[in-house]
Amino acid sequence: MILNFFYNIWLLTNNYKLLLILLPEWIVMSGPSSTNLSATLAKSLNYELHEVETKSFPDGEKKIRINEDVQGKNIIFVQSLYPPVDHHVMQFLLTVYKLSQMGSKVYACVPYLAYARQDLEFQRGETASLAVISRLFRSIGVNSLLTVDIHSTHGLGYFSFPTFSVSAIPLLANYVSNNIKLNSPLAVSPDFGGSSRVEAFSKLLNIDYISLKKSRSRTTGEVVMEDSNVEVAGRDIILVDDMISTGTSIVRAANYLHKLNSGKIITLCTHALMVNNASDVIKEAGVETVIATNTIPSDVSKVDVTKIIAEHYKSIQ
Repeated sequence: MILNFFYNIWLLTNNYKLLLILLPEWIVMSGPSSTNLSATLAKSLNYELHEVETKSFPDGEKKIRINEDVQGKNIIFVQSLYPPVDHHVMQFLLTVYKLSQMGSKVYACVPYLAYARQDLEFQRGETASLAVISRLFRSIGVNSLLTVDIHSTHGLGYFSFPTFSVSAIPLLANYVSNNIKLNSPLAVSPDFGGSSRVEAFSKLLNIDYISLKKSRSRTTGEVVMEDSNVEVAGRDIILVDDMISTGTSIVRAANYLHKLNSGKIITLCTHALMVNNASDVIKEAGVETVIATNTIPSDVSKVDVTKIIAEHYKSIQ
C-alpha cells in the first residue's frame, strides 16, 4: 500500500513535468512603441522579453526583423497605436504577420487602440475605420486582442476572434485616493457618453458625480457646452475621460465649471494623446494637473496598467 502511494506520487510528478514540456512557451515581445510597458509586463509574468528589430527607409517604408525562433510559442506582442498612428499600425501589421508566418500564436496587446473612435458611419460615405482594422488584424493572424478602455464597447463587435477591453478606472481612482487631497470632490464626465465611466469611478471613491451635456458639430468638430443645473460651487472637480487628444472637451468643460465657481480642477484619463499643444491649452483653461496611464508614454503617464494586463494573461492560461 505504501509502495502504491509513492508510485502514484511519482506518476503525478513525472506527468506534471511532461505537461510542462508539452505546453507552449510564453514570451513577451516588445513593439517599438511600448518598450517600457513590455519590460514591466514580462517581469510581472516572469516571461522572457524579446524586441522586434525595426527600420524605416528614407521614403518612410517600414521594415521589421524577428531574430528569435518563435515556432510553437505563444507571443504576447505589445504595441500601442498612438501617434504617429499609421507608423505604429504598420509596425504592428508587419510584425504580427511575420510572427504568425514563423509558427507562433500571437496574443496582441494594444493598450491604446487607434481608430476605435471611428466605429460607426457617422455621416453618409464615411468608413467605419475600426471595422477595417479588425479585418486587417484577423488577416495577419492575430489570435486574440487585449486593449485598455476602448472608446466604445460597440467596437468590440467587429472582431471575429476573442477581444477584450480591461478598465484602468480602478487604478486611476486608487491613484487619486492615495496621492491627491480634494475638498468635497465631484467627479465629472465632460460629456454624456462617459456617464458609465464617471459613475464607476465615483463609486470607487464614494463621491458624487455628474455628466455634462455638450453638442459637437459633425462637420466642423466644434464643441459647445449646454446649460444644465449643476451645483458645483466651491467643490473640487475631477474630470474623468477615456482619452485626451487636442484637449478641446476638457477645456470646454473646465471653462464651464469655472463659471459655476468650482474649486480646483484636475483631469484623469486613460490615454493621453496630447496632440499639438494640448498640455498648454488645458493648463491655460485652469486645469491644475492631468493624470494618465502609461498606455501612451508621456510626462503625465503616472499610473501603470501592467497589473491589469498581467492579470488578464494569467487568467487565460
